[in-house]
Formats: sequence, structure tokens, C-alpha cells
Amino acid sequence: MTESVMPGVEVEGDSGGRGGGGGGEVDVRSLEASLRREVAGAVYFDDGSRALYAADASNYRQVPIAVVEPRDEADVAATVAACRTHGAPLLPRGAGTSLAGQCCNVAVILDFTRHMNRVLEIDADHRLARVQPGTVLDVARDAAAAHGLTFGPDPSTHAWCTVGGMLGNNSCGVHSLMAGRTSDNTHRLRVVTCDGLTMELEKLDPAAFAQRARQPGREGEIHKGLGELAARYGALIEERYPKIPRRVSGYNLDELLHADGPHLARALVGSEGTCATIVEATLNLVPSPAHRTLAVLGYPDVPAAADAVPRLLELGPIGLEGMDAYVVENMRAKGLEIAGLTLLPPAGAWLFVEFGSDAADEAVASARRAIEQSRVPARLLETHAEAQPIWHAREAGLGASARLADGTETWEGWEDAAVHPDRLGDYMRDFQKLYEKFGYRTVLYGHFGQGLVHTRMDFDLASDDGIKRYRAFVEEAADLVVHHGGSISGEHGDGQARAELLTRMFGPELVEAFSQFKALWDPQDRMNPGKVVRPNRLDDHLRPRDDHPLPQIETRFAYPNDDGNFARATSRCIGVGKCRRTEGGIMCPSYMATRDERHSTRGRAHLLHEMAHGRLPDGWRNESVKDSLDLCLSCKGCKLDCPAGVDVATYKAEFLSHYYEGRRRPRQAYAFGLVHQWARLASATPRLVNALTALPGVEALAKRVAGVARERRLPRFASTTFQRQMRGREAGEGENEGRRPRVVLWPDTFNNHFTPASLEAGLRVLEGAGFEVVVPTGPVCCGRPLYDFGMLDRARAVLRRTLATLSEHIDAGTPVVALEPSCLAVFRDELVNLLPDDARALALSQRSFTLAEFLTQRVEGYEPPRLTGRALFHGHCHQKALAGVSADVALLRQAGLEVTEPEVGCCGMAGSFGFHQEHVDVSRKIGERALLPAVRAAAGETLLVADGFSCREQIAQMGGRATVHLAEVLAQQRAAAV
Repeated sequence: MTESVMPGVEVEGDSGGRGGGGGGEVDVRSLEASLRREVAGAVYFDDGSRALYAADASNYRQVPIAVVEPRDEADVAATVAACRTHGAPLLPRGAGTSLAGQCCNVAVILDFTRHMNRVLEIDADHRLARVQPGTVLDVARDAAAAHGLTFGPDPSTHAWCTVGGMLGNNSCGVHSLMAGRTSDNTHRLRVVTCDGLTMELEKLDPAAFAQRARQPGREGEIHKGLGELAARYGALIEERYPKIPRRVSGYNLDELLHADGPHLARALVGSEGTCATIVEATLNLVPSPAHRTLAVLGYPDVPAAADAVPRLLELGPIGLEGMDAYVVENMRAKGLEIAGLTLLPPAGAWLFVEFGSDAADEAVASARRAIEQSRVPARLLETHAEAQPIWHAREAGLGASARLADGTETWEGWEDAAVHPDRLGDYMRDFQKLYEKFGYRTVLYGHFGQGLVHTRMDFDLASDDGIKRYRAFVEEAADLVVHHGGSISGEHGDGQARAELLTRMFGPELVEAFSQFKALWDPQDRMNPGKVVRPNRLDDHLRPRDDHPLPQIETRFAYPNDDGNFARATSRCIGVGKCRRTEGGIMCPSYMATRDERHSTRGRAHLLHEMAHGRLPDGWRNESVKDSLDLCLSCKGCKLDCPAGVDVATYKAEFLSHYYEGRRRPRQAYAFGLVHQWARLASATPRLVNALTALPGVEALAKRVAGVARERRLPRFASTTFQRQMRGREAGEGENEGRRPRVVLWPDTFNNHFTPASLEAGLRVLEGAGFEVVVPTGPVCCGRPLYDFGMLDRARAVLRRTLATLSEHIDAGTPVVALEPSCLAVFRDELVNLLPDDARALALSQRSFTLAEFLTQRVEGYEPPRLTGRALFHGHCHQKALAGVSADVALLRQAGLEVTEPEVGCCGMAGSFGFHQEHVDVSRKIGERALLPAVRAAAGETLLVADGFSCREQIAQMGGRATVHLAEVLAQQRAAAV
């Protein structure tokens, strides 16, 4: 354990500094022993686990002392007690998506998301929800929706942020216009103080509050102190607190001043873990409008859009969002496929004005009035389903703008100011002058209906001069917001980024009141010290500064989109946490199965980032990094789904190539990674190989040697390969040469050796479409399985042979159709990353197609056969990430089939992943999320269509159903009932 790994903590027997910001020193070894003895949940003190939590979604980095995953309230109490005994700071944390640095600290982190994540009760009669702090917001909202209710605040991270985190930050979101901030919707909190007191906090009438203040002990002392604080500072609070919808900065001392009694729960909301630990929350619910309609309004620029906000608010919208054209231009320049962008009318800025009602015609009428009143370019989206692409585009703003299209990185640091909506236009004009004065570029979006505009700017946070300019800018920006009567934070909280500026907003007297408020709850300053009260400087602990200069590391891949720098590639992760979704999307299947941060895209990126900067022992041989990557399915879902473009599949292959350099790999690597070689050997006597491996003793031995799970069946080789069937065809087809356009049909290892019927069908389809089909001869392969085991030198050699084999066709511009999606992924992705200077590699990547892509994009007037019936279609993850499956679904529907898709996501097999003994349980759990239940529920006559060999194996082995390739569907020559 070294200073670089655990900065600022005195470790017994080691040299170190003072720990935790709360004073005193921490005997880490003794603390660890206490926690392991008293806590039932997982306790982590290892370097890798602490590195996972060293950063949140902000610009800051502080390595924690330890991480605890409490199973219940007893574990929380035990952790608090151990920290109190050993003088260790404590930080309760939600999903870690905070942008102001409040979720990273040199402290013991309580992560509630693994276990304390349940909705305990929905009381529909009283419109209340009782939940644990690790509950994902959308999980709570789904439970409420069954009763026609919802929790009003809904930040863009609603699919993965936690209620505890929202309570910590006083989150808001799009529909806080309808329901207010999180504090406005908090009914009761159950908290544990740092000295072990459990308290129920709620609104109290004056008599009840006075009675509690007279009680002996800590609870009475806290109530008495709060009453004295309210009396001492009440007039100043009334004078200095901005009268705006989005004041989140500072503590909610105004909640102590209600004439009918203080609301202690709401007073604690937004305290960012600096006062007490929330173990349970009771939230107010509001009716959810049955119908929602969206008016999209276009304006010349952001100030003009801001000027329109007050009049639009008079129409009573339930959401009013804004976004500037720079966000959209950046998305388009980066090639992000966000459907909502096509729905935007031409403009320099947009307002998204949502109306809700239990009557559809009322919502539509209100939206029409907004359009008629505004007299600007507009689009009406009458239903919530029609409007969803727009909301997806709006929610993508943060992640998509983290790195601009030209590679420039943007940062938080001034992303959260709010003013009164009536003053938003004037504020935006002044703010524009300010950032232009400093020469910053910025993207603008946010909750315009409540006067809040989010920004990301190209601050230089790595150099001394850049940091000085950044400090000067935020100080002037704070003064500007105060001049306009606003709040320096309107949603994301103060944390470290803005806490130092609170004096400019509130004055020294109220900042002293904040200090006294915290001291009542946390006399020893152990709760998340250095945030909000007595804060660290806003330019301390800056992650970009710590990372500068970027180390130059020799790698196998070229990383052309990251300046050839592996460390820069890993820094793509900005911590937004979309990979922590538990439903929807294709990222990240292993997190969905485990709920473990180390098995999320973000967790892996953070570990690799720490490793790249030399902060983890053993570099490329670090076991924590390897363990984190072990459950990565290399599905490439993050390459598409991560808004920052993190590509863990590539990073995993890179890491394993170094980890095993000069070492023997596990037996699975040779069994599966070299499958193209074993398949060629087996093709000489496939019946004999199948017969031998079917014998119980031989099969068990083969599985043991290859590391295959007992539950899995070894795929059977076809009696003859597709390439062998094709021998001799060329001589009889010379008459067609030159008359028809050519296309190469790629004979991938899996279809060629195991399911040649797919390639036979593909041949018939392409010939029927009027093409001369060329099938490469000899041992050709893309090397796909090699990447999963980091065999990148072998993969590069295989690709060079492939390019040589296809050289004639590449030079002639002949398109290549791959029926196996993972092969197409290699041609489009790994090929150009491993051979960036080979012109043939680039040409092949641009001329490779799925069958559906080729037929819809390159074959004019293609008509599929006419069919009837139903089909369940499952797309391979690699195809979803790099090509998309819309063309496949469109062809099936054009053929006359009624097509359904299970929730998009990985099947769980992922090449050889699901065959491994140590992965089979996770593979099953991933498959059981959506795909396998849908397969079992499908009627017997329903076609199950899947192009990926691994997907077809998963469906067959765990779903008990046979599948067909799209080519086999399209090869049918007459109408059929299926």
C-alpha cells in the first residue's frame, strides 16, 4: 500500500499524510479488521476496488480508504460505528453520477446500489413511496406507475441514478417543472448520524418540534440546535436565499422557517452526504398524466429561445427544455445515430415544450397553442412514443458533448447555474459575453423552463495557466449569476466545484450558518469532509491535472480516434453511468447480471485508466484489472451505447495481449481462440469427430480439456463444409463472367464448418438478386475469436492473409457480404485498428456488408419472398453496435412477417464466453433477462431468426428452440405459412 494509491491517509507502519479531511489519522489495518468482523456485506480495501471509486462523473479524483456494500441497515450502523471508532471519514454514495465532486473522497464509501435497492412500499391512497437509498429511480417510478402515479423529479440519468443520490444532490430533471425538486417531494427520511443515532425526520408542527428539542440526549440536542439556528439566521435566510425554482446551492435552511413548523427531512435533502446517512426514504408521488404531447420550437439562438420561456410557461407545460445547435452539430459530426435529430426543425436553438393531460386532445391542443403563439419553425409530436427520440437526443447531450467532434475535451466546472426564468434571456446574453471573453467554446442545454442552463466547456484543466484561467472564469461567472438573482447550482449541487464560491452567493454569515448546521449533525466533521462546508479548493484534486501529461504506452491497436494514445482512450469515460442501467440498451450485460461496479463499462474504464497512469501495481499484469475484464463479453455494446464512446472490448483485447505476453494462456484460449485451425482439422473427418465427442467419456474429457461447462453441448461439425460444396462450381459458371456484378460471400469459420446451410441460402439469395457470387477458397478467417483472448499478433497475421486473399476483389471494388455478424465487426473495427496504414484494410472496412445491408443498400428494387406468419428476431450485439439491425427487420416485415424483437441486449453466449465453466452462470442470467423468456413464450410455429452463431447456440442450448439465419428466410422461393 503506497502513498500514490491511498493519498492523505496515515497507514500504520507506512509513511503517509493526514487522513480524511476530518482531522486525525486512520489506522487502516485496524479499521479493515473491524469492518470485516462486523459487516455482513462485502468490504473492499484492495487497490483495484478503491480505484473504481476514485472518481465520479466530475473533474475530481480522490482515492477512498475502502468500499462497503451494506446488505441492510444493520450493516450501515456497523460501518458507521467502525468509522467512528477509528476516526475514518464516511461517504454514502448512490450511482456516482454527481458532477461537482461530492461522490469522491478519502473516506469509507457506502455503496447502496448492490443490495439496499428495493421499493419497500407503494401507498397509493396517500401517494407515498417508501424506498431504500440504492433504488434506481426508474424502478421506483415503474412501481408507482402501476397506480397512475410518478415521482416528479427525473434527471436525464433516471434509468440508473438512485433515489439516495437524488436526495443527496436535491436532483430535479425535466419534470420538476411539474412537481418541483427532490426536496419538494420528500415526505420522511430515516437517517443514521455519525455518532450512531437513528432518527426519523419529517415535518413537525411547532409544538412537536419544541417537545423534541427538550428531550435529553443527542436527538434533543440536534432539534434544539436547529431551532436556535433558525432563530439566529432566519431574517438573513429570507433575505439572501434566491426566490427562484432551482436554488440547490447551500443547505436547505429555509425548510426550518415554515410557520407551521420545520420540515427536517427536506432540510437534510441536498446536503450531499455531509450530515448523515440516509437508510430509507418516503417520497411524495404525483399523478402521472396519461397523455403527453411535445411541441418542438426552433429559434435563431439560445438567448432568443430563453426570451420565449416566460410566455410559454403561461400555457402550463409539464416540461420545458432547451438545447443549442452546437450540441446537435457535434452529435452529427461524430456520427452518432440519434433518431431524434431528424425531427428537429431548422434552427440555432430549440425549446422542447411538453404538455400533459388525462385527455389526449387537451394535451395536443395546448401544444398547438404553443406553436401558434410562438410563430417559429416547429414540429408537433402528438404522442409520448413519437416524442421519445427527441427526449433521447436531449438526454444524450452530456455524454455526447464530453468530447467534441474535433477531439477537444470539454469539462464540467460551470455547468449548473440557474436564474429566474424571467431573467434567463438577459443572463444568457451576459454569459455569452463572459465565455467569449475567456475564449471558451461551450455547448448549452438544460431546463430552460426553470431558468437552468447546463454547459460543458473546453477548459484547460491540465496546465497551471489553464487552471488559473478556469478559476478566474468561475469566479466571474458566480458574480454574474448572483447579479441576476440566481444560484450557482440549480441541480448538480456544490460538492467541491462550487462550494468555495458559496460566500459570493450567500455571504459569510450564511456560510457560517451552513457550518453550524453541519456541526449539529456531524460534530467531528467525518461525513464527506471537504465538501459544501470548509471545502477543498475548487482547483484541487483535478483529474485532468493528475493525468497530465498522458503517458505514451506501446500498444497493438492504433487508437486512431484517440491520437494513438491508450491512456487517452481510457479517459473517454466521464462517469455518466449509463452502463449501470439494469434494463434496456445493449450495454452492459455483465453489470445487469452482477450489479457490481467492477463489471460495468465505467468501472473497467476507470481501472484501465488508473493502470495506464501507473497508479495500480504491476501495470499490464494487474490482477484487479484482469478480474474486472473477465466478465466483459466483448459484445461491443459500449462502443454504441456509451455516450462517450468507451470501447471496452478493444481495451480488453489490448490488456490481455500484454498480460499474457511471454506466458501461457488458459486452455480455453487455445481451444476457442484457435477454433479456425481445429475446425479445418476436424473437417477432414467430421463424422468421426462428432461420433467421438458424443461418447460420454470422451465428451467429458474434451470439455474438461477445453474448459467447457458441463451444462454445455459441443457444437457438431457439418458433414461437409460450404467451401467444399463450392468446388467445381466455377468451371460451370464461366458463361456468366462479366455479365453480372460480382459480390464476395465470406465463408466464415462458423457457418462454413458448422452451419453451411446458412451460406448455401446466402448464395441462392445473392444469385437470385442478379449477382455472380465469389467464394474465397482455402483457409480464410477474420480471426474473431483471437481478440477475446488477446492474441493480437496472431490476429494481425490472420488479417494480413485475409487481405492478401481478397486483394483482387478489394482492388476491383467488389463488395463483401458476411453472414456472421462478428466477422463483419472485425472488418469494420479491429481490421483498421490493427492495420491502420494498410489502404486495403480501409477499403475492405468500407465495402463489407451484412446480407440485409447489401440487399437494401446495393440492390435496387430487391423484393424478398412473400411469407406469412410471425418471426421473433434477435440481432447479434456486434451487428447492433457497428451496423444496426433495422435493415434485417425491415426485410422480414417486407416479406410479410409479423416481427417482434426481445428487449435489445446480449444473448449471454458472446462467442465462447458462455461455454466457459466459470462464466456459464452469468451467461444464463444474461440470457434469462429477456431473450430466453421471449423464446420460450413464442408459439411453436414462430420463426426464430438469429444470424450470430453464438446467439443461435444460446437459444438452442438454453431455450430449446431451433433458429434460422435471415438468409434462410430470404432463400424461400414461394409464399409459405411459417
